Order: sequence, then C-alpha cells, then structure tokens
Amino acid sequence: MPLNESDTRAQLIDPQLNRAGWTQSQVTREFYYRKDWEYAPGRIILRGGKVEREKPRRVDYLLRYTDAFPIAVVEAKAEAEPAALGLEQAKQYARDNHLMFAYATNGHQIIEWDGFTNTTREIAEFPSPDELWNRWKLNTGLNIEEEVHQTRELRPVYNAALARARAHNPILHPYAPPEATRGSMPRYFQEVAIREVLVRIMRGQKRILLTMATGTGKTFTAMQIVWKLIKSEWLFQNRGRTGRVLFLADRVVLRNQAYNAFSPFAGSHGDPRHMIDNPNRLSLQHDLYFGIYQTLWSQDEKGKRLFEKFPRDFFDVVIIDEAHRSGFGTWKEILDHFESAIHLGMTATPKQDENVDTYAYFCSEEPAIPLDPHHPEKGSIHPPAYSYSLAQGIEDGFLATYKVHRVRTNIDRDGLHISEVIEQGAEVIAPEDADVREEYFTPQFEREIRLPDRTQTLVRHLARLLREFGPTHKTMVFCVDMDHAQEVARLLNNEFADLGYDEDYAVPIVSEEGEQAHRWLANFQDSDRKFPVVAVTAELLSTGVDVPSCRNIVFMKTIQSPILFKQIIGRGSRVDPVTGKYWFRIIDYTNATRLLDKTWDCPPTPIDQPVPLREQTASISGTVRLAESGEVIVGASVAVMAAPNDQRGPILTDQNGAFRFDYLPAGEVTLIAYGLRLNRRQIKVQTQAYQTVTVDIELKPVREDEVKVITVRNLEVTIAEEATFVVAGLDEPLTLEQYIDYSRQRIMAIAPDWQAMLAKWQEQTSRDEVQQQLERENVHADVLAEVLKVQDADPLDVIGYVAFQRQPIPTRRQRVQQFLRKQNGWLAAFPPERRVVIETLLEKYGEGGLRQLTDPLVYRLPPFRSMGELRGVAKRFGSVEALRETISELQRRLYLE
Repeated sequence: MPLNESDTRAQLIDPQLNRAGWTQSQVTREFYYRKDWEYAPGRIILRGGKVEREKPRRVDYLLRYTDAFPIAVVEAKAEAEPAALGLEQAKQYARDNHLMFAYATNGHQIIEWDGFTNTTREIAEFPSPDELWNRWKLNTGLNIEEEVHQTRELRPVYNAALARARAHNPILHPYAPPEATRGSMPRYFQEVAIREVLVRIMRGQKRILLTMATGTGKTFTAMQIVWKLIKSEWLFQNRGRTGRVLFLADRVVLRNQAYNAFSPFAGSHGDPRHMIDNPNRLSLQHDLYFGIYQTLWSQDEKGKRLFEKFPRDFFDVVIIDEAHRSGFGTWKEILDHFESAIHLGMTATPKQDENVDTYAYFCSEEPAIPLDPHHPEKGSIHPPAYSYSLAQGIEDGFLATYKVHRVRTNIDRDGLHISEVIEQGAEVIAPEDADVREEYFTPQFEREIRLPDRTQTLVRHLARLLREFGPTHKTMVFCVDMDHAQEVARLLNNEFADLGYDEDYAVPIVSEEGEQAHRWLANFQDSDRKFPVVAVTAELLSTGVDVPSCRNIVFMKTIQSPILFKQIIGRGSRVDPVTGKYWFRIIDYTNATRLLDKTWDCPPTPIDQPVPLREQTASISGTVRLAESGEVIVGASVAVMAAPNDQRGPILTDQNGAFRFDYLPAGEVTLIAYGLRLNRRQIKVQTQAYQTVTVDIELKPVREDEVKVITVRNLEVTIAEEATFVVAGLDEPLTLEQYIDYSRQRIMAIAPDWQAMLAKWQEQTSRDEVQQQLERENVHADVLAEVLKVQDADPLDVIGYVAFQRQPIPTRRQRVQQFLRKQNGWLAAFPPERRVVIETLLEKYGEGGLRQLTDPLVYRLPPFRSMGELRGVAKRFGSVEALRETISELQRRLYLE
C-alpha cells in the first residue's frame, strides 16, 4: 500500500536529505532542515467586529545552509502522487522567501527548480549543502574564498575550522542572539532584506535602499545588518577597522528608538553606542553613532557644521531613516561629506513624485529593469534592493487589517458661505486687515479660518464613537496644528469627565521636548498603561512612533500627500496580541481616505525617465529680524524648500541673526522662517547659478489674542453623512449601501429567488456550498448582520432581507419558537431522553447560532456533559449515525417555509 504524505516524508524523504548532508539537528547551526516551517501566520480577516486568520503559509522543508542563511525549500507529496503536483507550490514558497532553489518530491522522483535560470529538471538525489552554496555564490557574483573545504562524506560531521571561516562571512554569520533582542528573530521578509543588502555590500555597492512598510521592523532589520557586518569582522577585513556606523534620523524620538534597537551591541565589555545630542560636543571614541539632521547641521561660532568636524572617512556605514520624508538636501550634503561610507536608505513608501530624489540617489547603482521588455522606448527603472509593502504585510498576517468610518459635517459637505452663515446668526470675527473671502472649504478650516463649533461637533461625535467602540481603546487624532490639537484634547477630556477619567485621558503631544511630553508619549506607547487613551497631535506622531495597541486613527486635518497618509495609517497597522488588537479603524472627518487605492502601499508605475538633479551652485544668505524694531533674532529657524522632497535645514540663525545656504539649484525656491512666539513666514526666492542672493526676513510676534486670522462662532454644525466602509477581502472600500447592493447581486447569482435559496439552505451539504461560495465572493452574513444591527439573527434571514426583501428579520430565538409551534408533532414522536437533547440543541442554537447544531464540541458543554458527552448522547439515539440523521432532519425542518 502506498505511503501517505506523512509516512513518505519520514520513511523516504528524510533519509534522502540525510544522505545528501542535511540533518534535522540544529545543534551545529549548519546544514539542517526545518520541517513544517511557518513563514507567515496567515491573513487576518475581519468579519464585522470579529477576526479570524486564514491558514498560515508553511513549507514542508526549509533547508538552511547555516542558521542565518536559508537556501532552498522542499515540497513533499504522498508516494502515490506525482512529484510534479507540488512543483508550483514549491516555486511559490521559494519566490516568497527570495530563495533560488526549490524541490518537489514524492520520495522517489525529485524535481528541481533553479530560480537563477527559471528552469526545472529531474534529479536522482538532493544536492549537498556545499553544492547549493557554490551554485548560489556563482550565480550571485560573489567571489567568497573559504579557507577550509569539506568532502561529501564528511558533511554531517561538524568542522570547527570551516565554521570559523563561515563566521567571517556576513551572509552566513549568525543573527544577534534572541537573548539580546528580547526573543526577536528576523521574520522571513526581514531575512530577505538583510540578505539582499549584504549581497550588494559584498559586491561593492555603495548606495542601497530598502522600502519596507511601516510596522515591518526597518530599524530591527538595520540592526541585524550592522550586527553581521561588524561581528563577522567583514568591515575589519575590508576597511581595516572594526567599523563605525552613523544612524541618521530627522526626529529625536526616531533617533532614540534606533539607539534602543541597537542595544544588543552593549555588553559587559562596554557600550559602543553614542548619542549625538549636543552640537557643541564632539566624540570620536565610539563605533555606533545616533543623531538627527538638525544637530549634525548646526554651526559653531565659526560657521562650521558639526558633521564637518568628523573626518570624511570616519564612518563605514551611514543609515538614513525615513529617507523619503527628510530634507533631501540636508542629508545629501551630510552623505557627500561621508562619501566613502556605504549609504543605506530606509523608507516606508513606494516611489512617487514626492520622493523621486530619494530613489534617484539610493537606487542609482541598481541594474535598470525595463518597464516593458517588448517596448524599450518606454524606459526603465532602478528598483530598491528590496520592497515589502503594507498590502503584503496584511496579506501575510504580520500587519493588522482595517475598516474605514467616514464622517462629514454639513459645512464640510457644502462649504462655508460667509454671507449665508451671517444671515443665520453666525458671528464673524476678523482683524481689520484680514481678507475675508465669501467661501471656505475643508482644507482651509482651522488653517485660514477657525470654527470652534465645528471642532466641538467633531469632538462630540468622536466621543460617541469611542464610547461605542471602547472608551479605553488607544486612539491617535491628527489635527491641523498645535492650537487645534490642544483644543481637541481639552474638549475630549470634558466629554469623558463623567466617567471619572482625569486630564490624562486625552493629551496633546505636540512637542518632543520636556519631561511631560516624554512621559505622555512613553505611557501612550506602553500597552500595559491605561492612560493616556487618546494622543492628539499635528504631525509629530505621523512617523516612527510605535504604538502597537492603537485601535483608532482619526483624521481632523486634510491630507494632500499620499506619503504622509500612508505614514499616518501605519500607526495603526501593528498587531498587538497583548491587548488583542488585530485590526484598527480609520475615522475620517476630512476625506483623507480618498487617498486609499487598489494598490495600497504597492509601488506605482514609475515615471519613464528619472528626474535629473539640477545643478546646485547657487547660494542664499540673509538675516532674520523683528518686523517693527529691526532687532536681529538669534536662534530663529530657517529652511529652504528647493523641490517637493528637497528641504534644506532647518538651521538656526547665529548671534548676528544671520543664516546661509549653499549648493542650491538655480531657479525658484521657498524660504521658510519661524521662531518661538513668532509667526511663521514663507517667501519665494529666485536663485541664480554661481551667485549669492541676499534676503532679509522680518517676523512678527504672535499676539496673545491672535489664534487664527478669522473666527466664526455660533455656527449650526451637524453630522450630514456617516458611513462605515468594509475593507477586508475587497479591492476597494464600500459604503454600507454599496456593500448591501454588492451582496445582493452575489446572493442572487447563486439563488435567483427566496424559494431557491431556502431549498439550498435546508440541506447541510448544499448550505455549506452556498456559504463557501459567498465567502469567496466576500459576502459575509455576520458582517451584514453587524451593519444592520441584527447580530442575533440567523444568516439565512439576513440573506433573505438583503437579497429578497423579506422582513422583518426574526431573531434566532423567534425562529426556535416558531419551530416549536409548527414541529410539535415531530418532537412529540421522540422519547423524552431524545427530545431533551433536541430541545437543548435548539436552545443553544438560539444563543449561539447554527454552529451549535453541527459542532461536536458542543457535547462537552452542560447539560450534555452530564449525559456522557457525545458518546452518551449518541447512545440515547442508538448510534452516532442515528444522531447525525436526526440533527440533519432538525436543520431541514428548522428552515422550512
């Protein structure tokens, strides 16, 4: 008799792998295989307010050349099945993991897929570890000389000399141990990212970019890359020293998080990390440096910037965090200074017009890939070293799925018309010199015109939603500016005062400075801390701040940038098993979710040709003064926007109020200046090649009573539109009405009328087929029941209402009562010991639904437990088969017209 798959693996495949030199033992951390390796936990599916996971992705065998280097997968089939049956599956597993070798086998036939050539062939035996490693090196273009070689016969025997040789190869060198990383080990996509970066570094590439969605561990990945480069001594062998690394961010919180992420490097022999937090203090005694652009860009009294005080060859690797968002010109000048170092950029967003400079710089050494191989005239692209999108993270189950709750007030829908609201009794407060326009729309609200009544209406509505969804669910609210954020936080605290929450319920996190801000942010990030519940901000939390337990992302500001939108949404994408958070809500008051698209966070089609960088030979110098007195302002912030993704600075004016920017492109740029209690000013400047333009900027103090230029009070603001969007499993969001229409069409395609559906539903086999077909079409009765607020109804009655207008919708208990009246004769024919079983099953169906009639586990519950569970219940009916037939008849009669 042919062996089943399990026996085929144990009796045929395992011995063949052992003969080839692969072992199941992981003691040596080399040449071993892992059975049933789960590399993705399975997509989280949202069914109304409940979640479930799809099946995880598992590989029958993952072959690891070393503990840190997977090299091939093996898909097993039963002995009687052809090996080719598992080939496509094996290839898909290999492609997911960026592995170049895959095998399908039934224990007798072995088919190999070579990803380098994309060809298959039948082979007599599995290749040895060394054979695969040598083929991988040859095709990857790495010329790695290993001092010790091992014969095929000796392969299962641990060779200490060979292990030492491999330890000096960063690709094969072990990851940072779990005991140093709080138990964390790289996930499959992080392994791919680490491997792709190291291959490029070892081939001599100097500019590398990783594109990984928010929440997928970019900093942890960077730490593992640096760990392998330093601990393998590869940097020492190739650059003559242990290796120095600069981690460059643009926010203090991101710098601090990176510093903490690199804590595995600290040990009993010292800590190689150094925080660059004082522009007046330079240290050259460490190996790992963490700084922000602003600090490195700061000047001393002689006009020399801090980064210029480091020797040009001081760093071996420079890592640029959130490279898409930071000022291109600022970090570009810093990178130019450290030109000899390896530059690794990390971004969470695909290539778009806003970050084209980032991709042009970091991807310039990547091979060009034609947009259309059949039409070379369409141009080519230079992709990043590795991309892992938000969509892929959700598909794999590492990131949380989401639903959208979109809300619009009457003035957001219709606009604010000044003459109309004055007629209705509104009060318009404006300074004498203010230019009051007739019409204002959502993008101007809280920017050009303050609307306290609108803010109050939005906060009251949000408070109602939070009470409904869970008043202690962590929430981020994104507001227009600091003043708006502080007002929203104050009003939210008022709304929840009746529950006894103190002023820490909603806090305005609008600054990274100060002990209070640090305390609020740290407590908000901590899943174990109950307060603060709501963090209200402008943009401070939009990137890099990890709050795994965050369940609600709220937009009270308009968003124009798809990049910023993706970054904000990423704040909710983290899964948090500690608090049971597997999905999150987007509560949208400003139509920010219009930026959702079918390829959410997947790289769009790049432009045909890269945008050339303009020649940068122009300069701007100037002075910042107070508008009325002409007094120079020391410490004012000045920045230049040279392009959409090219911000230089901000830098601070010196003791003479002066500033200067060099290496600017010729043409129109935007100069921005602001300071403490000073109004922000933005002007256009026309620069010229090889010339310095001098600009004086006057800033006005902020008046104590000047919150906004124009304020409108006594407005009647109401919620005009409100819709929940169903997202999971569909190509695009649908409103409630759209989802019901969509579901009606899919249901009627299965059964054109109620009688046809009823006939299918009465038999379990055909009912299961209908439910499976609806599931494939993303029609979920429990979702429909939730949005219709009839969670206690039978799925059939929900379907009948949606597709065939059958109403009212009865509850399950009402259906049971109807059954007891109409089927009393059928029930009376059973002896008492059987009738009590049927009546109990009906009671459990009324409480928990149809699954209570079909799930054998129900017999482990009272009162069936006292009857002897399933075996005892079946004995009452004479046999298990008789019990099964009775339950089938019960279901049929339950669904009679």
